Amino acid sequence: MASLGTILRYPDDIYPLLKMKRAIEQAEKQIPPEPHWGFCYSMLHKVSRSFSLVIQQLGTELRNAVCVFYLVLRALDTVEDDTSIPTDEKLPILIAFHRHIYDTDWHYSCGTKEYKVLMDQFHHVSAAFLELEKGYQEAIEEITKRMGAGMAKFICQEVETVDDYDEYCHYVAGLVGLGLSKLFLASGSEVLTPDWEQISNSMGLFLQKTNIIRDYLEDINEIPKSRMFWPRKIWGKYAGKLEDLKYEENSTKAVHCLNEMVTNALMHIEDCLKYMVALRDPSIFRFCAIPQIMAIGTLALCYNNVQVFRGVVKLRRGLTAKVIDRTKTMADVYGAFYDFSCMLKTKVDKDDPNASKTLNRIEAVQKICRDTGVLQKRKSYVNDKGQPNNVYIVMVVILLAIIFAYLRAKTQ
Repeated sequence: MASLGTILRYPDDIYPLLKMKRAIEQAEKQIPPEPHWGFCYSMLHKVSRSFSLVIQQLGTELRNAVCVFYLVLRALDTVEDDTSIPTDEKLPILIAFHRHIYDTDWHYSCGTKEYKVLMDQFHHVSAAFLELEKGYQEAIEEITKRMGAGMAKFICQEVETVDDYDEYCHYVAGLVGLGLSKLFLASGSEVLTPDWEQISNSMGLFLQKTNIIRDYLEDINEIPKSRMFWPRKIWGKYAGKLEDLKYEENSTKAVHCLNEMVTNALMHIEDCLKYMVALRDPSIFRFCAIPQIMAIGTLALCYNNVQVFRGVVKLRRGLTAKVIDRTKTMADVYGAFYDFSCMLKTKVDKDDPNASKTLNRIEAVQKICRDTGVLQKRKSYVNDKGQPNNVYIVMVVILLAIIFAYLRAKTQ
């Protein structure tokens, strides 16, 4: 749950937070009894609570396939991210990973914490994979093969140009979008539009670029070696070294660089909206839409925010709960994208070197949302000013007292 101070400031977060907490508890109770499936879903909760919530939107068969797909790619990503693995050892693992998923005896010790557990006990993931329908298996194998090859390429090559950046993001996330589209097709729930490859790729790129922007400090401080995904073509305009952006004396240039990175990410929104509006199955729609809304919200927070270079910038938990609770239709998506783009627009400084380009992209998104004619039908995500309300405060105090009394009674 969120802190008491945050709850008092945003009292309308309470109900969505309680619903999210209950949903997490329900998901944890629904762990399958079979050891391999139990491991997969337990691990999913540990490596990504938000994804484990979103995946609950899906039907059982497709949910199992997406769960395995996610864990296979998390394992592949764990190998790529572990900077302690020598390159000559890492490359063949990445390239052959699509074959390892068929081998229930294979495992490789790397990563830390829950990711090390995933790698040490990868045989459970392989066992679950082998129980999937052939159409799902083929889609997962193909994407894993292409992603592993792409990761291997960029182990030996830095991200220099914006084209390199797009190519890297394609390998590590755009392919996830393509893979999910293939799984949706294999489930019989969706059909592919003529431009499905481009818009599926954009869905992945928008999420990945958001993560790369948000995770600057974590990646640059990685031990024993920094991970650098921002393209030199962009950061080279503002600093001699990418790590220089984290130093306080470079704050102005760092923020200008950050804003150009956010502006670059905004170019994918039109494709993302096209992808989501074409979805037919309500559960698949929610599964796809929730992360996209969280991404535009995160970019709005990161834009013009020097804290990206000082610590962690992320949506407050109550706002995440609202997104999960409210996202049911495309009208909700247009409303959320409009709200967050408005928030982003208020932060644009006319003296920023990319201000004109940023505003053009924001206004293009706002026009798409306005032209749908549905904006008046939604609740705003960001227009609340976060002011405490005395009635809500009293209600919170009473609610906390009841919860405390209940917990105390249970322990006696």
